[in-house]
Amino acid sequence: MKVKKIDKDEKHDLEFKQNWRDEYLKWICAFANTHGGSLYIGVKDNGEICGVKDYRKLSEDIPNKILQAMGLICEVNLLDEGGKKYFRIDVEKYPFPVSYHGKYYKRSGSTTQEVVDNELDKMILAVQGRTWDSVPVPHVDVADLDNDSIKLFKKMALDHNRLDSKALDVSTDVLLRNLRLFENDYLTRAAVMCFHPDPEKWVMCAYIKIGFFADNDADIIYQDEVHGSLVMQVEKTMDLIYTKYMKALISYDGIHRKETFFFPKEAFRELLLNAVIHRDYTRPTPIQIRVYAHKIRIWNIGKMPVDVPVEKLFKPHSSEPRNPNIANVFFKAGYVESWGRGYKNITDVCKLRKAKLPIPEENSGGLVVECPPSRQYLDAERKQGKIIPYEDAVNPTVNPTVNPTVKLSKNQKDILVKITENSKITLTELAGLLGLNRSTIADNTLKLQRLGVLKRVGSDKTGYWEVIF
Repeated sequence: MKVKKIDKDEKHDLEFKQNWRDEYLKWICAFANTHGGSLYIGVKDNGEICGVKDYRKLSEDIPNKILQAMGLICEVNLLDEGGKKYFRIDVEKYPFPVSYHGKYYKRSGSTTQEVVDNELDKMILAVQGRTWDSVPVPHVDVADLDNDSIKLFKKMALDHNRLDSKALDVSTDVLLRNLRLFENDYLTRAAVMCFHPDPEKWVMCAYIKIGFFADNDADIIYQDEVHGSLVMQVEKTMDLIYTKYMKALISYDGIHRKETFFFPKEAFRELLLNAVIHRDYTRPTPIQIRVYAHKIRIWNIGKMPVDVPVEKLFKPHSSEPRNPNIANVFFKAGYVESWGRGYKNITDVCKLRKAKLPIPEENSGGLVVECPPSRQYLDAERKQGKIIPYEDAVNPTVNPTVNPTVKLSKNQKDILVKITENSKITLTELAGLLGLNRSTIADNTLKLQRLGVLKRVGSDKTGYWEVIF
């Protein structure tokens, strides 16, 4: 006899349970607080219909318990499949927060979770049809905003034809009202974040942290913090990354100077804008950018929308900006073309520049994107005799020179030459070949490891050296 199944998988709006338990009222509460959904009783996790025995009693008990516990009226449908009775409880999304025994629940993927603290605040805003950045902020006036940020916005908006001169030739008060950055007579969080010189007065850790790391992640060589309005943070961060942190390889096409970065500037700008616009500002964690000799990683706190998992980012998808009012400011300024097209633009730029696509993944409650070096950059390094990743070295250079981001002494360069020739060379053998004391060799190999240029794999006796870049 063929087993009857429901040909659907459990997800954010669908749940299967074999028997009824009162604790499943939490699932109904979660559906009401999220997107609505259906709870099946008498169905196994794999969708197989097993039925319930006490269906007559449950037909009365379930609706009454839902009403008494949460004040909700849900459709409780008794279904029959080959004599097996089972229920489908259909729950609508409610326009107000629903609690069960004084606690609030929501759906996250195919799980039910209790909502507390900042998440509860966000849920209350969501059911009211509002977002975090639309909330008014007392005790701040238009006069408190940063004039340079306002001027930059106007220039960008005009240059990109997002707003004409007539729309921009107005007072700051009128401009912000036209951008929907007022709630009655109060500036909103979006206005404060985008244009106030110190948004951290209201929002903890609303800044960007940048660090240059050795490839082993153990040592940070130098670092910066970028504060100020979000508009200015984007500009300052891009300038820092592409002048101080990511050094260009210089070449000449005739008399024309050519700069080659290991990751395209236009593509990284899109990633930075995504981080700024989609960051969860209720969490006290700054945007973090880790720069290495041959890669850059950018991380922002905030989970991906259920309907837009990481694997869909490079495909056409709808946009669900966590902060739509902040997103609108950057759209009107011409920083972003249209919502949902960021990764399409990144793909186009990387294809044009012959660069590798960035690699996004969910990590530590947020999104981290790693940007690898382009083949064009690595080829340019080879031509200029720069140190290159050991695994990419088909014919290792016999005379490596200083990478633009790391300063090496003559002894350190000589050590790397010998190690590229023989990865299992010992400190004693290096000392003999280079005419140096063993302690000098040991001291310099340690410094190279701290710089992220050199890595020791395995034990001192049986291991080997690996040149990182």
